[in-house]
Amino acid sequence: MMMDAPGDAERRADLRKMRALATGLLVLAAVLYLVTLRDVRSGWMGWVNAGSEAAMVGALADWFAVTAIFRHPLGIPVPHTALVKRRKNELGRSLQQFVTNNFLTADIFRERVRDTQVAQRVAKWLQSPANRRRALGQVVRGLRALLDRVRPQDVEGLVTETVLPRLRQQQMSPLAGDLLADVVRDGSHQQLVDVLAKELHGWLERNPDAARHVIGERAPAWSPRWIDKQVSGFGYQQALEWSMAVRTQPGHPFRKAVDTYLAKLADDLRHDPAIMAKAEHIKERLLDNPSVGPAVVELWESVRESIAVALDDDASGLWQRADQWLADAAEHLAGDDQMRSRLDGRVVDAVGFLVETYGEELATVISSTVDRWDADEASERIELFVGRDLQFIRINGTVVGCLAGLVIHAVSQLV
Repeated sequence: MMMDAPGDAERRADLRKMRALATGLLVLAAVLYLVTLRDVRSGWMGWVNAGSEAAMVGALADWFAVTAIFRHPLGIPVPHTALVKRRKNELGRSLQQFVTNNFLTADIFRERVRDTQVAQRVAKWLQSPANRRRALGQVVRGLRALLDRVRPQDVEGLVTETVLPRLRQQQMSPLAGDLLADVVRDGSHQQLVDVLAKELHGWLERNPDAARHVIGERAPAWSPRWIDKQVSGFGYQQALEWSMAVRTQPGHPFRKAVDTYLAKLADDLRHDPAIMAKAEHIKERLLDNPSVGPAVVELWESVRESIAVALDDDASGLWQRADQWLADAAEHLAGDDQMRSRLDGRVVDAVGFLVETYGEELATVISSTVDRWDADEASERIELFVGRDLQFIRINGTVVGCLAGLVIHAVSQLV
């Protein structure tokens, strides 16, 4: 069953009005014909009779033609009538072919998309804070829906059935060695050294007594207490100065020692059989632990909850960074002609590829949809959309018939 489309009530009312007007002209022509039938040879009455007679003929002929498109006139199964009902499927396939050949062509879409200037429109649209908020709102809705669809049991199943078996088969020590070597090469680990040195120095400054006590505990039992006190104070001062030096000097020997140790460990993880075997043993023990799956699920739930909270709060740092990124991208796109040209070219090529590849297949929705329609209902729906304009054919037929009748009557009078 086809549902009513917006505006169908108005279309039905317009169709009834035009039908009534066309039928009213036919009735008027019939009345004039009957009234003037007795005096067809006298003066102006003959002209009215001839015009009204021809008007009736034209009106009836066009009524038959218009009606025959959708149904049998007067319910009589005259051949070549009710065309829409009888040839619904053929009409659907013809419409599909027409749309495919004349609308779903790559050249038409490329030209249309190129004239649209997508990149410039996008840049201008994203320059508005309200539009950026709308765009982010849609992205957030999609992300929230995605997060809500990922269930904890799905995550655990993915980890236990896919990830962990894959990790068992993969030798991890060379990968870990490559990763560690890249970290050392880039110096990324120095940030961790900075944090550790800063925290150690801060703890020593905040807890001098505890630090001295820790150092004093290492003193031998036979040493005098006053010497222990002096040594612990000296050790504390040295530790304080050492942590500050590590924190402030990029070339400190401790940093170089860390670099050397990590570089050696990275090399051993890739080439030393003993170290590689130990790493694989640690990996196997870790994977055999039954708490790995639940731990991953708990970690995912924590991450998911944090992301959800950030997504729901439009004042969060995530929203602010995303908004700033969109604003920067829009400004850059608006001021870079070459970038806009490249983006437009990519969009045009993508649209052309999609139309060339899937256009004909997409057009099959026309014929398949028409095939599912009920013949009577399809005929009524098509008439609802085009029937109002077709009533003008009946009106024109009445008027033209009347004029033709007057011309014929004039010729007969002259002859």
